[in-house]
Amino acid sequence: MAPKNQEVMPQKTIGNNTTALIHFSDDLPNELTWWVEQYFQCEVTTSPASQKVQRRDLALFLRYLRAEERHDQRAAWTPRLSRAFHLHMQRTLTPQGTRTWSEKTIIRILAHLKTFATWVHMLRPFPLGHPMAKLKLPAVGTGLEVDRALTPAERRKLLDAADLLLTIGGRSKDRKRYKTTERPRRKGYRPYWNRAMLYTLIETGMRRGAITRLDLAGLDAARKALTVPEKGGSTHTYHISQEGLRALQDYLTHERPQVAAHWQSPALFLPASTVAGSTGCLAVLAVSEIWNAVCQVAQVQGRTPHSARHAMGKHIIAKTGNIAAVQKQLGHKQAAYSMQYARISADELGHVLDDR
Repeated sequence: MAPKNQEVMPQKTIGNNTTALIHFSDDLPNELTWWVEQYFQCEVTTSPASQKVQRRDLALFLRYLRAEERHDQRAAWTPRLSRAFHLHMQRTLTPQGTRTWSEKTIIRILAHLKTFATWVHMLRPFPLGHPMAKLKLPAVGTGLEVDRALTPAERRKLLDAADLLLTIGGRSKDRKRYKTTERPRRKGYRPYWNRAMLYTLIETGMRRGAITRLDLAGLDAARKALTVPEKGGSTHTYHISQEGLRALQDYLTHERPQVAAHWQSPALFLPASTVAGSTGCLAVLAVSEIWNAVCQVAQVQGRTPHSARHAMGKHIIAKTGNIAAVQKQLGHKQAAYSMQYARISADELGHVLDDR
């Protein structure tokens, strides 16, 4: 149903998209806050999580506009104001002297702002023209930090450290008290759970958020595949190595049955039964904590779970040279992202030039 003061008109095609034309009467509010609400009600179709980010980015701009103009009237949004907002984000520092917004975050905010401005301008043109039209954004795909990928040596160390968890994980650190006996393991510690999660990150290239959304029903052992809801509301199937599959099966055999009855949850990776306030779904923070703990054992520094995703992309390119294979495994909707893994780092170029 169309919002008040709006009438949905017949559809028309713009590029490859078909959208309903909305006719607004002439006596509508000019406040951009009102237009934002109509935008999300009539135009935005992304997932709730994505919409939350979009709303936050648009709200940041509206706060800036009100601070500058003392109102949020549509006519105040001009090309000069957009450039000023861009400079504001680039120059604002935290109390520690670092940039408040990274370049990648700024690009995302401006992209959301440009899409919103285009929609408003199509329905009710801005007096001084499209306010974001002349603001150039970097091409899609230039933001991937593939140079932060795990190296083969780091991957090996992390997998070895994950295997070590089965013997040393969760053990008491009091060596003096347990000189002649095996140090006891912390109550509730689950080495197979920790190990399987790390293997899944490294051996699929899955995002840590996807780990928390992965259900037991999404595991197809025969195909060595894991199907999971991804950001944006779509589903994607990751393939996993034989080693990774064995780590998952060990967890399913030794530990998941112990907590499955408590949670009655379809999630593959269940939290410990002692976790208070949980619904049976894992928190993203828990994935990061496990990753950091294993990195500490492996003495690998400066790597995040996303480093494993980048490493998978580089590994597939090295083995196949096929951009489509990267896109299929990592679930990139645009091939431009997958193409980033074909780039060569400065160190790799140096090795190539020296190895002649």
